[in-house]
Amino acid sequence: MGTLPLNNSYSRRTLVALMEDKPGALSHVVNLFRRRNYNIESLTVGHSEIPNISRMTVVVYANDAVVEQIAKQLYKLVNVLKVSELADDKSVSRELALLKVHATSSNRAEIKQLVDIFRAQIVDVSHESMTIEITGTEDKVDSLLNMLKPFGVKEFARTGRLAMARGIATVSGSRF
Repeated sequence: MGTLPLNNSYSRRTLVALMEDKPGALSHVVNLFRRRNYNIESLTVGHSEIPNISRMTVVVYANDAVVEQIAKQLYKLVNVLKVSELADDKSVSRELALLKVHATSSNRAEIKQLVDIFRAQIVDVSHESMTIEITGTEDKVDSLLNMLKPFGVKEFARTGRLAMARGIATVSGSRF
């Protein structure tokens, strides 16, 4: 988001937007962030429980004022129907990651042991590599990645944060 002030009011914030599932809707959102010089830390988009409505989860590094400004700007877009902020302590968030690591006959057992400890899964095996799937918090994904680095991470892909309000609350019960 450009130059950030050195204060503690900035933190990772999770916003969820419900938007019409139409061509170009996502590019309008991304262009809004680009024009305003807001950095998107992660962006995840997919279908929602409502037909023809997509759910976009975006993580930004911001303070209250910036989050309010982002929400106001999102509401100006024709395809955006609802914007909500999900506080970390009132939401559940997860990521999915795929990690391809160098694997030999001598280190497969050790890799398998790490995969089991993290409750991940091996989804592909070849003579020289193993592909691992992990779902969990960002910290859990980062921890497994760090543990696998000594084996040689060949490739790595992660979804970014998906989040949902805890309990019966939904994004329609937001502060915006």
